Amino acid sequence: MAERETQGLPAPNEAGAREEIGARADTVWTRGPGAAPAVARVVSNGLKGPGGRVAVVDGCRTPFVKSGTDFVDLDVVDLAGTAAAELVARSGIDPEEIDLSIFGVVVPALNAPNLGREVVFRASLPMTIPGSTVNLACASSNRAITSGAEAILTGQCDVVLAGGAESLSNVPIRYSKSAAHRMMELSKARSLPQKLGVLSKVRPGDLVPVPPAIAEYTTGMTMGQACEKMARENDISRQSQDEIALLSHQRAASATEEGRFERQIVTTFPGPRHDQAVSADNGVRAESSLEALGKLRPAFDKRYGTLTAGNSSPITDGGAAVLLMSEEKAKALGIQPLGYIRSFGYASVDPGAQLLQGPAYAAPAVLDAAGLKLGDLDLIEMHEAFAAQILSNMKAFASKKFAREELGRTKPLGEVDLERFNVNGGSISIGHPFGATGARVTMQLLFEMNRRDVGLGLMTVCAAGGVGFAMVVER
Repeated sequence: MAERETQGLPAPNEAGAREEIGARADTVWTRGPGAAPAVARVVSNGLKGPGGRVAVVDGCRTPFVKSGTDFVDLDVVDLAGTAAAELVARSGIDPEEIDLSIFGVVVPALNAPNLGREVVFRASLPMTIPGSTVNLACASSNRAITSGAEAILTGQCDVVLAGGAESLSNVPIRYSKSAAHRMMELSKARSLPQKLGVLSKVRPGDLVPVPPAIAEYTTGMTMGQACEKMARENDISRQSQDEIALLSHQRAASATEEGRFERQIVTTFPGPRHDQAVSADNGVRAESSLEALGKLRPAFDKRYGTLTAGNSSPITDGGAAVLLMSEEKAKALGIQPLGYIRSFGYASVDPGAQLLQGPAYAAPAVLDAAGLKLGDLDLIEMHEAFAAQILSNMKAFASKKFAREELGRTKPLGEVDLERFNVNGGSISIGHPFGATGARVTMQLLFEMNRRDVGLGLMTVCAAGGVGFAMVVER
């Protein structure tokens, strides 16, 4: 400490999570007075269509497992199809009642790019059900759900099957553009001399695979690098990040042990032998501790960073599905929904600034649309891409400076009560299959609201490209 003072350096930030999102909220980054961004928002309010509100009837998912482990032989069609088939079976609905299938995926199967339609086939649903696919990075299945909701609200549909999947064990490996061009030339060559002529142009470097990277197309930064930048700019301590990660593991471990995920998770039998039953998420660490997390080295900025493998979400495989209905259809079928969608919205920010800060802009607009304040909510579910991203958004929620300079509001949204936040764990412990996480967050929030017999919940999801999503649900 004395050495840092002699060098004119500030004292190291050792704040805990509660201090970061409370007393230190105004250390969050802003552009400065009068420089608030023009944020594009799409917010839905008064969510009633010809059939009333949009009901979330039920949901289920596969276990979420670390890539390269139990689901290494399953692709996104397998994972989404498993969740969808179980959901339709357990709901008791006649499959003929389903009007539309919409699924999200970030890295689709090369031979089956339209996941929403392939789910219809894999789940043995009527082939008359149209299917479509969406990609909104980590919010892909949120986009699938809200697209389904919009179809119900406009009277196009009464019943929609929505969800998503990701198989990061099976990411297609690319080769250089030069190699791709040579392969195209080779496919068009007709004679042996022509083929040999094309092959003679191939150089050893052309055949070196291009490793996959989760990077922004516009900035070239990986998500981890961008979040490391956010941690520095928002002055977030390593201590607070590890505390959020520990909460995630402890709460997910308790939820697993107490059987709170049993209704949500469908036991999955991976091929090719189908002789192994996978019935639980395999990334949850019940034995985790602050001491153990504190020993992990930075993952993205090796020298000065604070993001580690322990306070970041792991690369994960999994699939999830939810069933949406119009309120009148659910009543006609005698179904008691988990809950209803009250408002939802999206916000977009400059990905070169604060890539994962979108929820801090979307949530206030969505709560306004629902006629609610943060204190009215019984539970809050936030996708944990990184603990630093969670803390950045929570600081923005509570910051008077952020409210004034970024949102043009006189008062901040408020401080998130950690006792109401991700009470059954989040993506850091459970895992993050990009296309499936939004559906997992949706069902996890609604199942817990029903278990506790409470009425209002908020969910948020950050996504690549600077996109943020928020949705209010009610019972």
